[in-house]
Amino acid sequence: MAKNVQIDLTADEALVLFEWLSQFDLQAASAAERSALDGLLAALERTLVEPFRADYAELVAAARARLLVEP
Repeated sequence: MAKNVQIDLTADEALVLFEWLSQFDLQAASAAERSALDGLLAALERTLVEPFRADYAELVAAARARLLVEP
C-alpha cells in the first residue's frame, strides 16, 4: 500500500513548478517518472487558482523574479 507524503512549497515555488511541469515533455520521461510528475501536476492543478487568471503570465514572471532574489 502506497503512503502519502506531504511537501510544503511557497506559493511562488508552486506556481513556478506548475508552469514548468505544464511545459515539460512528459513523453520523454520513463513511465514511472511520467506517473510521478503527472501526479504532482494534478495536485498543483487542484491547489492553484492562478492558472485561471487573465494575468497568469505576469504572475509566473513575478514569482520567478521573487525566487531569484529570496534565499
